[in-house]
Amino acid sequence: MLFDTHTHLDSYKFDEDRDEVIQRAKDAGVHMLVNIGFNRETIPTTMALAEKYDFIYAAVGWHPVDSIDMRPGDLEWIEQLCSHEKVVAIGEIGLDYHWDTSPKDVQQRVFREQIRLARKVGKPIVIHNRDAHEDVIRILQEENAAEVGGVMHCFSGSWETAKQCLDMNFYISFGGPVTFQNARVPKEVLKQVPLDRILIETDAPYLAPHPFRGKRNESSYVSLVAETASQLLGKTVDEIGAITTENGKKCFGIV
Repeated sequence: MLFDTHTHLDSYKFDEDRDEVIQRAKDAGVHMLVNIGFNRETIPTTMALAEKYDFIYAAVGWHPVDSIDMRPGDLEWIEQLCSHEKVVAIGEIGLDYHWDTSPKDVQQRVFREQIRLARKVGKPIVIHNRDAHEDVIRILQEENAAEVGGVMHCFSGSWETAKQCLDMNFYISFGGPVTFQNARVPKEVLKQVPLDRILIETDAPYLAPHPFRGKRNESSYVSLVAETASQLLGKTVDEIGAITTENGKKCFGIV
């Protein structure tokens, strides 16, 4: 039994075979998914998926790349959606200094606003962090994000950064990149994270694991992430599935 804690199955890249992709995930043992709605276009499609499938949950938030497009009413919209029974987190939110689409000050303001909203509604947060480790950690600390905790999505930082996140009540989530043959740092971090704080994900359709690197990712491939984790941690795939499923349910408050 596997839990893909971060996926985008509403993406247009699945428009021609979405039902088949979801069925393949189920056939691969994936019994829970969190689909991420991260802007004005993907929040409604994420909610539609969560309402259609009983094993798909939703996270809603505003991605840093799109933060320049966020309006005051959008934050109120996210707050309203947080009362929906299938919405389990606010995200993905954070900072992205790789893509130059939104100014850093705008990204940081939108990030702070959503952390404050998460604390107001009592939801965990899903963090997107690309080339912005120091500012992400600083803002999480300044905004007392430890009060709600959440997920460091597709973690790519050092063990030192991971420890700071663990201290703030965050789970460390690993996706396709940990399976890459040259992924020395993610593999070393995975081996050091406490078992009760590890999550696995795909980020489908992005970041497909080995041997599908560079191709379209899908939720069934989370089994390949579990296989890598099992090899690194000396556990069976079933044990990794059980551990990370229990962690995911605890993180997102799923009974």
